[in-house]
Amino acid sequence: MFTSVLMIEKALTSADVEFVTTLHGDEEVAFHVLLQPRGDQADRLLRAIDDVAMGELDDAAKEKDVPEGEDATEPGEQALQVSLTALHQAGCEAEGRLVEDHPLDALKSLVDEIGADEVIVLTDPHYVEEFFHRDWASRARHKVGVPVLKLFSYSKA
Repeated sequence: MFTSVLMIEKALTSADVEFVTTLHGDEEVAFHVLLQPRGDQADRLLRAIDDVAMGELDDAAKEKDVPEGEDATEPGEQALQVSLTALHQAGCEAEGRLVEDHPLDALKSLVDEIGADEVIVLTDPHYVEEFFHRDWASRARHKVGVPVLKLFSYSKA
């Protein structure tokens, strides 16, 4: 069985589930999902710039209304449960947890703990962070010791 750590930032859509569950053809895959709820206000500016870069001005204006920090824990738990249920319904083994602090340290620990074969980072595009190689996938490639695949979420959840 192939073991993948799947880092996400929101609930998986049905298209996302189909995408990640078919990456390895007929081989069985066990997923260990890490979801980081929305960060603090420092991240809000980067998200707003990403929204503007993608031409989504309405989303940029609404950034102030999205729960962050401790207020994002409950929606994060719900998104994690939705994602795990969707992976189970697709016939995959899946378990997961929220990551609130130091997501790359949590990723490295989990990869070592379970002997993961790969890491899949599935997020919306984050142009500013990607340009400066500060996104999860770019930083994880130097830290985890297994292949890291960067994928963009198919659609908004």
